[in-house]
Amino acid sequence: MMNRRSLFLAAAASGMALTVASTGAALAGGARGTFTGLSNHVTSGGVKVVKDGDRYIVELGKDFSLDGGPDPRVAFGKDGKYDPDTKLGALLHLTGKQQYAVPPTLDASKYNEVYIWCEVAGVPLGVAKIN
Repeated sequence: MMNRRSLFLAAAASGMALTVASTGAALAGGARGTFTGLSNHVTSGGVKVVKDGDRYIVELGKDFSLDGGPDPRVAFGKDGKYDPDTKLGALLHLTGKQQYAVPPTLDASKYNEVYIWCEVAGVPLGVAKIN
């Protein structure tokens, strides 16, 4: 039987995004922000980056919403610049709470923004400054 930590590790190792119904007590603190829409898209809601043991997890809040767009991805950026090497996976839902495991090879502490990025058009659909 796979426990929660094993599931996150497996998802991170394979580069898959992972949705979890509840966060549990293990996820506490971390950096937070609120999305702002870009490229004529409406993106809103909260996001937090939390540390769970030696792994980071990006959690979009239950108030998260994106009005749409082809092939949206979750990724990091810094100081207004999207980093294409930080993609965490495809956005699983246009609204609501969802979590994405950060691969162990990616140091989330080096970034101060979470992006919703349109892979097809190469433009940001939304960004949240986190601190």
